[in-house]
Amino acid sequence: MHHTQPPTLKELRPHGTKTFPFATYKTPFCQKGTIVKHHWHDEIEMIYFSEGNFRLEINMEPFIIYSECLYFINPGELHSISTDTASGFEEAIVFSPHMMSFESYDTTQMQLIHPIQNGKLLFPRCILPDHPAFVPIRDTFVELMNMCTDDALTYQLYTKSSLLRILALLSASRLFVPAEKNYDKRVDELKKIITYIMENYREKIYIRDLAALVNMNEQYFCRFFKKAIGHSPMEYTNEYRIKQSMHLLKETDLPVTEICLECGFNNLGNFLKEFRKYTSTTPLKYRKNPDPGQIQA
Repeated sequence: MHHTQPPTLKELRPHGTKTFPFATYKTPFCQKGTIVKHHWHDEIEMIYFSEGNFRLEINMEPFIIYSECLYFINPGELHSISTDTASGFEEAIVFSPHMMSFESYDTTQMQLIHPIQNGKLLFPRCILPDHPAFVPIRDTFVELMNMCTDDALTYQLYTKSSLLRILALLSASRLFVPAEKNYDKRVDELKKIITYIMENYREKIYIRDLAALVNMNEQYFCRFFKKAIGHSPMEYTNEYRIKQSMHLLKETDLPVTEICLECGFNNLGNFLKEFRKYTSTTPLKYRKNPDPGQIQA
C-alpha cells in the first residue's frame, strides 16, 4: 500500500509497523519547487527517478538528476528533493535493516546485515543505468512498489525476499562502501536546529535562541542556515507552521482562528498572509479542496 508523504522533519513514526518496518511512498507534485523538505530518519531509503529534472540534497551535498537512476539514503542522512519538472511522482521505499536479521550468525549476518545495522557499511549513493546491477535492482524496486495482496504472510515473504535480492545484487557488485570517519558536523547542527523548530513551532521562536543552539552569532547563523537550507530561519519556520496548519485543516474541524494560534501565529492577519504566500489560496478554500501539489513535507 502506498502512503502519501506527511508533514514532518525528523520522522518519529515508524515506516510500516513495529514488527514489519517497510513502506512504499509515491509522492505526487504538480508544480516546480520543493517536493520533500529537509528531514531524516533511522531507516534506509531507496529512491527511483524514472524521468524529469531533480535536485537531491544529502547531508548538504547536492546531486543534480536529469535521467533515470536509483539513489540510496542511509540512516540519519539529512535529505531533501526539489524539481524543475511541472508534475509527476517521487517514488521511494523505506525500510529498517533490522527486518532482515537472521537469528543464526551466518556469513550474511556477520559480514553484511550486522555492519549495515551498526552503520559501518553504507549503501552506495547512486546506481546509473549503465551498471550491470541497475536493471535487476530497478525491476525489483518496481515489483515492491506494485505489490498487491491481501495476504499478510505472502506480502511479507515477497517483500523480505525482494529486499534480500537487492542486498545480494549490491554485494555481488561490491557496491557497499565502508562508513567514512570525516563526518561533517554541520549536518548535526542543522538537525539540532530543525528539531528545535519542529518541537517549538507553536511558540515564538527567536533567532538568538536558534543561533545559541549551535554556538554561532546571529549574523553568521543566518548566513549558514540560508546557504544550507535555501531559506532564512524565519522563512523556514513559517513554512513549517503552514504545513502543520494544512494538516489540521485537512484532518480536523478546528476553526481557522484556533488553527492559527495552534500553529504559532499570534494574529490571524499574519497567518492568512503567510498561508496565501505558500499555497496561493485561503485556509477555507484549502479545507474544501486540498491540493496534493502544494508544499510538501
